[in-house]
Amino acid sequence: VQLVESGGGLVQAGGSLRLSCAASGRTFSSYFMGWFRQGPGKEREFVAAITWSGGLSYYSDSVKGRFAISRDNAKNTVYLQMNGLKPEDTAVYYCAAQPGYKGSYSSLQGYDYWGQGTQVTVSS
Repeated sequence: VQLVESGGGLVQAGGSLRLSCAASGRTFSSYFMGWFRQGPGKEREFVAAITWSGGLSYYSDSVKGRFAISRDNAKNTVYLQMNGLKPEDTAVYYCAAQPGYKGSYSSLQGYDYWGQGTQVTVSS
């Protein structure tokens, strides 16, 4: 599966952005999807994940209550709505796909497919 992110950009603190990740292939609904981010000088970290039907979602403590992950299986797309953005949210954001479920939604190693990333910059 190929993943292509879009929607990044420059936004002021307190603002909002919605990231999209379009997936190729006809089996999108069988993939557990996640969003990760990598800030300057930092390791890539888990942000959010969503189950195949979208019935369950998971978030890191740092974004819980501000970000929302969703998916539209008819459009082969997963979204990340980001509200109340802070300068510390500045990072390259990546979407990732996990076929089936390998037991961890927050581990990088559980995801087999990655997009190229989209830059989000939050100014203070």
